[in-house]
Amino acid sequence: MLQRIQTVWIFLAILSAVFLFITGQDFSLFGPLPIISVICVVLVLFGFISILSFKERKRQILLNNISIFINALLLGLLAYWILTLPGGIDFPEKGIEPLFPLLAIVFLLIANLFIRKDDRLVKSVDRLR
Repeated sequence: MLQRIQTVWIFLAILSAVFLFITGQDFSLFGPLPIISVICVVLVLFGFISILSFKERKRQILLNNISIFINALLLGLLAYWILTLPGGIDFPEKGIEPLFPLLAIVFLLIANLFIRKDDRLVKSVDRLR
């Protein structure tokens, strides 16, 4: 069912990837390669596939874990980018790009928590039959 609470958390993770796509246009680490744009598109696709696979909770958890791993790598990449920029690490000058993968990780962890809770509920009901 699409109206479950974990769908909201996964959608919030998708929104954080979209916001990173919008704000991360000035990101340049390896030259003109659009690394942030490609990673954000992959994260959005994983999120929508995860939302649409609501009947298969194990696949949903797997997709969320892959998204968490990608977001952690992206967070490290953005932290490296901030530390290599000249002028110190003053956040208002450099942007809020590392905040979005961190929020996505938190949202996906909460979604996994609710997916596991649903899985336990379904298994307990199956035992009663």
